[in-house]
Amino acid sequence: MNHTPRRPTATADAVSTHHVFGAPCWVSLTSRDQQATESFYGAVLGWEWQSVELGERFRVALVDGTPVAGIAAVASMWQMAVAWTPYFAVPSADEAAARVQERGGTLAVGPLSFPPGRAALLSDRDGATFGVWEGELFAGWEVWRHAQPAFVRLHTRDAFDAAIFYGEVLDWATERPGCCEVHYEGGEVVLRSGGDIVARIESGALGSAPDPTIRPHWQVHFAVTDVAACAKAAEAHGGSVLSQNDDEAVLHDPDGARFTVTSRRAR
Repeated sequence: MNHTPRRPTATADAVSTHHVFGAPCWVSLTSRDQQATESFYGAVLGWEWQSVELGERFRVALVDGTPVAGIAAVASMWQMAVAWTPYFAVPSADEAAARVQERGGTLAVGPLSFPPGRAALLSDRDGATFGVWEGELFAGWEVWRHAQPAFVRLHTRDAFDAAIFYGEVLDWATERPGCCEVHYEGGEVVLRSGGDIVARIESGALGSAPDPTIRPHWQVHFAVTDVAACAKAAEAHGGSVLSQNDDEAVLHDPDGARFTVTSRRAR
């Protein structure tokens, strides 16, 4: 199971998914080699590391003291794919998992208890993998959401069909107070939470494509100051560059996990 949105330390001001729901609340990497993973992302993105109570294989990445992402070095032990996964806040992980299955998606793992919450790993009906988290969010989550050091984009077969699927699972665009808003902007489906853009969905991915980069998937983006420097550091530390322009680069880490760095200026 990927590392879930567990905050590093307990504080009284954490937010609950019972009050904030439907929006991405965390991103997590399942890796094979913890030391290599920490070294790579530290060099490329300047991350520092903090342990969590889940065990020595789990770490939280920090930027200026703010949690950015989770790392779980369990891919080999749990026979899981090396990949970045977004997690969405839900009031009930069990209900969200049931909704996914009712609508043609797949339950891969869970829901499992990770006090102070529950998590499940799922895929939509086009095969894109995502997670849900029920419970307490880490302290500083509001800062994470507004600053968006990490943000997500779904590349899928049909953006409108995907928006309907996720809307029904995650209560987007409903009458519930605080729900996420869904709009069509610039050829994409755009998800907003509290006025902030928190996710985008675009059409064009091919379910049967042999290249996994063009099959339906959630792509995790990290906001950076210098895209070229990140790409150069990735290559120097055992990763690779799949594509690059002035504002964005798609990278592979040494384990093969794909992620994107995007210029803060472009954001």
